[in-house]
Amino acid sequence: MAIVTGRTNGDTGGGDTAGTPAPADTGIPASAGAGRGPARAVSEPGRIRQPVALIRLLTGLIAIALTLLLADYARATTGGIAADVAEAAELVPRPLAGLAGGLTTAAVLLVPVVLAARRLLGPDRRRALQQVSDGLLAAVLAYGATLLLDLWADGVAPVSLLAALTQALPGGALGHTEPVYGYLAPVLAFMTASGNREHRAPWAVLALSGLAGLAGGYATPTALLLGLLIGWTGAHGTLYAVGTPDPLPRPGEILRALRESGLHPAEAHPAGPDRYLVRQADDRPDLDVQLLDRQAVTAAAVQRAWRRLRLRTAPHPRALRSPRAGLEHEALVTYAALAAGVRTRRIAATAGLGQDTALIAYEHLPGRTLDRLPDEEITDDLLADAWRQLARLQRRETAHRALVPSSLLVDATGAVHLVDFADGDIAASELVLRCDIAQLLTTLALRAGAARSVHTAVTVLGADTVEAALPLLQPIALARTTRHALKHTVRPTAATRTDGPADPGPDEAAAGGGGLLEEIRAEVLRTRPQAEVRPVRLERLRPRTLLAVVGGVVAGWLLIPQLFAAEDNPIAAVADADPAWLALALLAATLSHVTAAMGFVGFVPERLDFRNAVLAQLAGAFVKLVSPGGVGGIALNTRLLQRAGIPTAQALSSVGAGQLIGLVLHLLQLGAFVYLLDLQPGGSELDALPAVVGGLAGAAALLAVVSAVPPARRWLAARLRPLTTEVLPRLLDLLRSPARLAVGLTGQLLVSICLIGCLYCCTRAIGREPSFASVAVVFLVGNAAGNVAPTPGGAGAVDGALIALLQQTASMEKGGALAAVATYRLLTLILPVLPGWAAMTWLQRRRAL
Repeated sequence: MAIVTGRTNGDTGGGDTAGTPAPADTGIPASAGAGRGPARAVSEPGRIRQPVALIRLLTGLIAIALTLLLADYARATTGGIAADVAEAAELVPRPLAGLAGGLTTAAVLLVPVVLAARRLLGPDRRRALQQVSDGLLAAVLAYGATLLLDLWADGVAPVSLLAALTQALPGGALGHTEPVYGYLAPVLAFMTASGNREHRAPWAVLALSGLAGLAGGYATPTALLLGLLIGWTGAHGTLYAVGTPDPLPRPGEILRALRESGLHPAEAHPAGPDRYLVRQADDRPDLDVQLLDRQAVTAAAVQRAWRRLRLRTAPHPRALRSPRAGLEHEALVTYAALAAGVRTRRIAATAGLGQDTALIAYEHLPGRTLDRLPDEEITDDLLADAWRQLARLQRRETAHRALVPSSLLVDATGAVHLVDFADGDIAASELVLRCDIAQLLTTLALRAGAARSVHTAVTVLGADTVEAALPLLQPIALARTTRHALKHTVRPTAATRTDGPADPGPDEAAAGGGGLLEEIRAEVLRTRPQAEVRPVRLERLRPRTLLAVVGGVVAGWLLIPQLFAAEDNPIAAVADADPAWLALALLAATLSHVTAAMGFVGFVPERLDFRNAVLAQLAGAFVKLVSPGGVGGIALNTRLLQRAGIPTAQALSSVGAGQLIGLVLHLLQLGAFVYLLDLQPGGSELDALPAVVGGLAGAAALLAVVSAVPPARRWLAARLRPLTTEVLPRLLDLLRSPARLAVGLTGQLLVSICLIGCLYCCTRAIGREPSFASVAVVFLVGNAAGNVAPTPGGAGAVDGALIALLQQTASMEKGGALAAVATYRLLTLILPVLPGWAAMTWLQRRRAL
């Protein structure tokens, strides 16, 4: 089984090469063509697992799950739709409905037979036999899935779901209809898996059969939808499991398509993945043929979507575009480059090869790509020529987006040609154009050094243009292959240069990838000392933020059903809560911001505006919505100190000192309240103290093991170095001011007491009477879980931990625990959001943040 690899695009704003480089030699013998690149089997078509099949399989499974959920939870809606359909079906005469059902059933059974015969009688019978066998396998699996779902709905599923999927049989017969209208699933699976999606007649037969089932009363709309979804999903699951016959054409099909385009091809030889070198008759120029198939397009679709979501410089989404659309885009950008005067390959022909493949033929351009040139041939003239070609693109506002070594083709005369415009853009933004400059700066520096790359760029483009690209010189703006090269490629030293100015920087062979980017910046700053070096933020969405948002959505999805399914509905509990205890809980939550400000300013030796510190803690309630755990608060406090004129290192040290002392006090409070809890009647049964002691002992044992392993010890030392070099000296400075240190310690203790008091008052407000010590243990453990969880404000982790611990430690029932936690989170997480936003806005206007 030949697994085929199509073209892939890069995953960053700079993009990656759009394909494999063109043949590197000036003339390829006809007999040698077959040995170049992974040639495809000609005698028997291979199989590939297309990413689009997996995407559609997952989409189908999600659609089936959502259909079942909606059928069960939205019974009024689905029931109303079914009743409307049944009422409309009663208008159809019964004999006519029966006749239509019989005819469409017969037609549906004939569809696979007709489609299979059509395939087997076609020109490529070997591939047709594979497709028909795939269709039969998909039909069997789809029909089996419908039977299993029917059995599950009849015997295991809730009665409400069965009632939503079925209805009484027509004509007064006993029983109900099938939960899944399974007649259509195998037919649809066969059509999809055997490659017969483009024929309209089978789709019409399926539509008429479904309407006949609804009119005859033998199916509900939900059952019909499930049948279609199962057939479609089963087909793509089969195609992904066993693979599909390679859709790429044979050399004979390529030659035939080129002849129909007016060319004179004689023979075709593989020249790389999805590339062919085609010889023409009568001494006509050779052709470089690039194939574009749906596999490559789909593989790039997910990357493009992720880049579009994450990066400001990402191309416009062309997810799941057809090969023809990809061909048209590449041809359009190539023509734009030719119109701009850029040296590149000329397009000889474009052609479509069926529904899933297209080709674009370029006039063969003999030469070698930049990555195949020896160092002595990379002269300053060659580098300047590359910059001149880019300058012509930039004048026409055309972006290449993939200026990696394989996209720079050097002919026998040393002239540079830009190729592979699949990722390019016309009418590109200024930001994208500057990304091209940053990419080419790095690509040339990897081969010739930072000084020569910058010198030739400044000579051709001008110092102002190169300076404008400096903020874009960051790894995320570069192509994936370039980032890989920055990490693993040894760059040439000054000894390998053939001409140009000496590179006064450090030894490039020893420097890492980050060092090369710094060298490029240093060279630009040597030319323009006043240049702006602060990087432009290119990320729209950081992976950590996305994880936090997804975690918050999942936590809400899991928590909301529990809120309304509990015996004590939290909304009703808050409405019926004791106003006095509720007021005390609100007061405690409000005082926690003041005490948090005390715990913050107490570890800063410099004088701070206490009002701003309180507002910053209140603003932290708003920041929690977009940051996990206590990360947002740490960043906010650090920024407040920086705006107050405190150097960054000292600001981080003060915040770190407060966090370290807070952790120590947190553990001491936990131990004290666990001890008090064990002294209460019945407290010994909880065995809380041995659990805490055991946890501390386990942590100590783990630390000892890590210290005994040299690599782990070095890793731990690197993580603790900021503590020993910055935080501890800051604490020693604070010892000289015992009053300020006392304020900090008092604030750190009181902030926990205030939040514990808030949770305790919430439990009393709903009519429960746990001990204060038990609530304190619950809060201290649950709050620790919230700081570890990567969700906004610890959503999900804090709630689940507090509910479980209130049931176990405070002996509260689930409904009461849920109502108390919901009230507590309402006061400490939800209500402070708007005041926090106002506080943050006020601080920003005052330039305190």
